[in-house]
Amino acid sequence: MLQTASASLVVLLLQANPEQPPGTYPCEDIERIELSMAPRVNAEVCVSPGLLTGFLFDTPVDVELQDEVRFAELSRGKSSFSLVPPPDMVPGERLRLTARLQGGEQSVTFSLVAYPGRSTRQVEVYRDPRSRAALLQENVQEHAKNQELRKEVERLRVQLTQSGGLRGLLLDGALDDTGIAVREFKLRSDEQESDDALSTWRVVTYRSPKTVAGEVWLMNSGTTPWRVEGALLMSAAGEKLEGVRVGQTEPIPPQQSRRVFFEADAAGGVLRGEVMLRLWGSNGRTITIPKVPLP
Repeated sequence: MLQTASASLVVLLLQANPEQPPGTYPCEDIERIELSMAPRVNAEVCVSPGLLTGFLFDTPVDVELQDEVRFAELSRGKSSFSLVPPPDMVPGERLRLTARLQGGEQSVTFSLVAYPGRSTRQVEVYRDPRSRAALLQENVQEHAKNQELRKEVERLRVQLTQSGGLRGLLLDGALDDTGIAVREFKLRSDEQESDDALSTWRVVTYRSPKTVAGEVWLMNSGTTPWRVEGALLMSAAGEKLEGVRVGQTEPIPPQQSRRVFFEADAAGGVLRGEVMLRLWGSNGRTITIPKVPLP
């Protein structure tokens, strides 16, 4: 029984909370623009509310900023400009910044694009070709960045080699000599609340030393596919588990059933007994199971 339950939890964890590889991101920490190579520039710059972005020029400059009064902070120098974007700037929103270089014969236009929690720290604009010293300094910075990326790749490689099967659970501390506790719960139609398009008849819950998890067999009686987007676990006393993760192998097609998985961090004494489970997904469709037993 222990081996079966452990194996079930391995499958559950792999399906419900897959390791997400780090993706590429369009925001560079430092952007460098050489006008001698590209006289007309319309560049995008990542900004984020609460984060400072600075602009450095190798010549005096005048700056015009769209919706300047909205910005949280602005600082002008003879050949520099720094800003903290508007606190109400939403992801994807764009604001224009135009920099006119000394003499007024050349200008650079930037599109400030809002990204959540990510921004370009510094933008450097060179009207004249950069010196050999400046190029060498950039090379040193790029080398240091590559070293950090190599370390991160090696860390992820080691993590990946240790993450499979029961060994991964043991190394992570998610499995000990007490095994995995399992509870199975079969429901009647009057033991659930839904929009009549979703229903369930079976729930299996698990508890390890670190987490609680479960799998729910759902029937989609609607006319469109359904994908889970979130979950809530709450005790009768109103205690909630934060950060509940959900997943499924594929959307549930109309008139078919599939399993949906959930998992949340919970120490051994946290949230035991019967809890309310609510699952919600596409098109606002939800299902609530008032009494789900946790091991």
